Amino acid sequence: MFLIVGLGNPGKEYEKTRHNIGFEVIDYLSDKYNIELNRIKFKGVYGEGFIKNKKVILLKPTTYMNLSGESIREVANFYKMSEEEIIVIYDDISLEVGKLRIREKGSAGGHNGIKSILLNLSTDVFPRVKIGVGQPKKDLVSHVLGKFSKEEEEVLKESIQASALAVEIILEQNTKEAMNKLNGFKASKSI
Repeated sequence: MFLIVGLGNPGKEYEKTRHNIGFEVIDYLSDKYNIELNRIKFKGVYGEGFIKNKKVILLKPTTYMNLSGESIREVANFYKMSEEEIIVIYDDISLEVGKLRIREKGSAGGHNGIKSILLNLSTDVFPRVKIGVGQPKKDLVSHVLGKFSKEEEEVLKESIQASALAVEIILEQNTKEAMNKLNGFKASKSI
């Protein structure tokens, strides 16, 4: 079984913000594979189903970004999952909008959601799909909690689909294969 986690913040005011791109990928996978996100437990909203013949849990933590690791730890402990079975999808300000980067492990890179996961799992080894949301022009908080422009939203549709493909490749093959195929991906629509 795999746990696929999209990072974000719960609540209407955070919908469609840069920080919630992970939630958008989970919603996309939920629709594509007909996995209802209809259970509330483990400090999150989740659903179980199958992607590429692998049993998965799709999870959107409801702890707010900075405590995301608590939700992930509860699911991983309950289902006795290894860290390699946990795929985390989240926003990355160091990548321009439309770019992806897949990693097997690494530091938090200043991302508070990832800091929380590192703290709660006591490891930096878990597959990640990072989605570029662009550099802040001024204040970091207002940037990540800000909405995308119409042009950026068009580009992000491709990024969300490519992120879902990365998850599929990780499930069917492995993280290295997803890195080989999709690192350097840039949406074809330009801003």
